[in-house]
Amino acid sequence: MKFIRRTAFKVLGSVVLLGWTTATVFAQDFTFTIHHFLSPKAPAQKLLIEPWVKKIEAESGGRITFEIFPSMSMGGKPPDLYKQVRDGVADIVWTVPGYTPGVFPRVEVFELPGVHNGDAKATNLAIQDMMDEMGEDLKNIKPLLIHVHAGNALHTVSKEVKSFEDLKGLKLRSPSRTGAWMVESWGAEPVGMPVPSLPQALSKKAIDGALIPFEVAIPLKIAELTDFSLEMDGGERFGTATFMFAMNRKTFNSLPDDLKKIINDNSGAAISSAIGDAWNNIEPIGQKIAIDKGNGVSQLSAAESIKFSAASASVIDRWVREVTGKGIDGEGLVFRAQEAIAKHSK
Repeated sequence: MKFIRRTAFKVLGSVVLLGWTTATVFAQDFTFTIHHFLSPKAPAQKLLIEPWVKKIEAESGGRITFEIFPSMSMGGKPPDLYKQVRDGVADIVWTVPGYTPGVFPRVEVFELPGVHNGDAKATNLAIQDMMDEMGEDLKNIKPLLIHVHAGNALHTVSKEVKSFEDLKGLKLRSPSRTGAWMVESWGAEPVGMPVPSLPQALSKKAIDGALIPFEVAIPLKIAELTDFSLEMDGGERFGTATFMFAMNRKTFNSLPDDLKKIINDNSGAAISSAIGDAWNNIEPIGQKIAIDKGNGVSQLSAAESIKFSAASASVIDRWVREVTGKGIDGEGLVFRAQEAIAKHSK
């Protein structure tokens, strides 16, 4: 964080100057760094970070400005981003909580198969309903927005998946540890990696496919590296990933109250719906890119989708057992998350 002290003069009263009294009041200008792991052309920067930056800068009258560092250009690897914002190396980051397993157990509930239904807006609004329940996970940072994308489609290099059995033995990139559990439940082999590593892994055929949304596939040009993309029946997705737009807590607390209010008024519930719409709306664009390239884009039959869902149910059971052992009401979290998403899906 950088700050510059500006001087303004106001009449306060006590020192006489031509019948007037003056005192000096100091105001500070702040410049904050924003660090993330995707390219500057990615939806995360174009749809979330840049519009947010412009709004904060405008409403603060230029007292707050930002420097955006995409593609890990401040150093480190994507899993380092949470520590960077927690420790003040970066003022603000956009990252994936799943890159730091075990740190955000409550936030994970929205990534579980059978919780997110493919509507980013509905899940974003549900997250806002449950922010108080996730407070323990977020106590070391200032959350600006916890959100999801539209959900994971399955993109495969050369094998078309038409049935549950077709996945046996495939190596699939998974976005998080719960995503890895889901892949295991299918009889496939999970391979964990941040998305910037995905194009190389696909091009070298180190993996057979990946779980990512069409939105992420656009900047990474996944349609050029795969031949097939798959959703479940009705467009339902194979779980999702949560994302965290967060600020260093000490940095936020150091701001004057009027600037804190500007940030708060443009965070959380104030932007979750619009960000959900933005992520939903970009999915068809990614699908069209794949179709225009000649890729097979399809949905599983209802019968095959049931097989996937039945196998994936073990992931919820495993997660509930684990977090319950840590004193977290896992079963209650799953129920309340599903209930909140259903409410906002109507």
